[in-house]
Amino acid sequence: MWWGTSIEAPDPGVLARFYSELLGWPIGHEQPGTAIIAAPQGSVYLVFQQASDYRAPVWPPVDGQQRPMMHFDFQVGDLDSAVADALALGATEADEQPQGNVRVLFDPAGHPFCLCLDEG
Repeated sequence: MWWGTSIEAPDPGVLARFYSELLGWPIGHEQPGTAIIAAPQGSVYLVFQQASDYRAPVWPPVDGQQRPMMHFDFQVGDLDSAVADALALGATEADEQPQGNVRVLFDPAGHPFCLCLDEG
């Protein structure tokens, strides 16, 4: 059974609060160096862990720079509204946008994530 994933950050609490607000998931656990949010409908968790030597990934990738190892894709019903909400929570929008129905943003620690329009 897949339990969740861990994400490194310079300040796990800040990043946990960002994703908690973005997704509407409660913070289930927080202690120095670790914070966990949980999906309210099941047992999927995001763990944010302290990384004192953290370097934010660069997107789009650049040779010799820290590459993104993974990113989140979130499906949304209203792309403009979802982008505005994420920006209000502390996200920043990437300069390069590869598709009209997807927006690439960066969380407060610099991890890229995508908001994808649900066209179905």
